[in-house]
Amino acid sequence: MKFYTWLIRYRLYLGLALIALGVLANVYSGFWPAFPAYLIGAILVFGHFFIGPLRLIQEHMETGDVEGAKRVLNSVKYPNLLYKPIRSAFFTFKGQLAMMEQDFDTAEKNMKKGLDLGTPMKEVKGASMLQMGMISLQKNDFKQAEKYIRQAIREGLPDKENEAAAYLQMCNIMMNKREFRAAKEFFRKAKALKPTTAELVKQIKEIEKYISRLPG
Repeated sequence: MKFYTWLIRYRLYLGLALIALGVLANVYSGFWPAFPAYLIGAILVFGHFFIGPLRLIQEHMETGDVEGAKRVLNSVKYPNLLYKPIRSAFFTFKGQLAMMEQDFDTAEKNMKKGLDLGTPMKEVKGASMLQMGMISLQKNDFKQAEKYIRQAIREGLPDKENEAAAYLQMCNIMMNKREFRAAKEFFRKAKALKPTTAELVKQIKEIEKYISRLPG
């Protein structure tokens, strides 16, 4: 795994070095002895621009290393050259980092780019729609938030924690609209999933204190 991480980080330089080595071999020994260096070098350079370093970004995101993730993102100089699904993930990561920094306008802009590019996995799209809904809530745009979160639920979410988060946000939106029966139903669905994330557990305990007293 460490070798793979190293290869992703330095494959551009390694690829260019192999191509240069191929040129030397070509001059002194002919094309066919140089061909393996040309081929491997071209694959590494192609991978750098077409696939990019998203594996490194994911590792940083999973460990909460925001600065490390930003450094990797900033190392991508030509994102439009990335393979389309990877380019979608690239902008999604940029949106997630912007959300962590409370820059909701930048987050929304990048998340929309990621969604417009599409993704082969419905659950990934659902998670992105949920994040868009969270951004709209932060901007107090409850109507747009409801639209995004309902779509996230329809698309499907990757795990019960995300599902519970979506239902809790819909519960809050319904309470804001004074549609208390719907709010209770969304709360019931969230609680039934038994989420373990500390923030979700806290929200459930807080809502549980008063939701039973609501009409409907």
